[in-house]
Amino acid sequence: MDKYDPEKKVTLTVDEWGAWRAPLSDSNPAFLVQQNSIRDAVLASLNLNIFARHADRVRMANIAQMINVLQAMILTDKEKMVLTPTYYIFKMYVPFQDATLIPVAFDAGAYTHGSVSLPRVDAIAAKAADGKLLLEITNLDAENPAAIDVDLAGVTTKSAKAETLTAATVDSTNTFASPNTVAPKPAAVKLQNGKLALTVSPRSVTVVSIEP
Repeated sequence: MDKYDPEKKVTLTVDEWGAWRAPLSDSNPAFLVQQNSIRDAVLASLNLNIFARHADRVRMANIAQMINVLQAMILTDKEKMVLTPTYYIFKMYVPFQDATLIPVAFDAGAYTHGSVSLPRVDAIAAKAADGKLLLEITNLDAENPAAIDVDLAGVTTKSAKAETLTAATVDSTNTFASPNTVAPKPAAVKLQNGKLALTVSPRSVTVVSIEP
């Protein structure tokens, strides 16, 4: 599209995106009701990062879907409701709304599972509307943490805080009986002399907010 539309007058809308898995065993198969886990949270963060990196072309993207169906953010059963890991990814990315993307360079490493090999780490950075510097780090590795060292050269910083979403296993889910199995928690981060350091958990999504 850059070849035929270099001025980017034509934009893209991605509809729909998300994981399509087997429906829950006690549901009507036609309704496509499925659970989602920390694996799906990692998938959601990777998709949002792709859209962010191509925000000059992708102007709209719609997850499939919001409630009960496919990679839903909310599951309901009559009067009961539970928030899914995918919901928390969207909540953690709220500060990126109306932010300005900042290019980042990083060594992604490799995560290999069987015959499949993927980049181990993904990341985006942005300057938020309130002036804070935002950094998102996704660790695809299901078993091993990743030590992250960030060079903030040229950026004046006062403090930093981090929030991470992870779980005991890649299949961990939130259920009506256990609604808080997968939920964001504070993460330790060290900021000193223009350097930021943290260790992100396996199968995790972490957002760091840096006060200028």
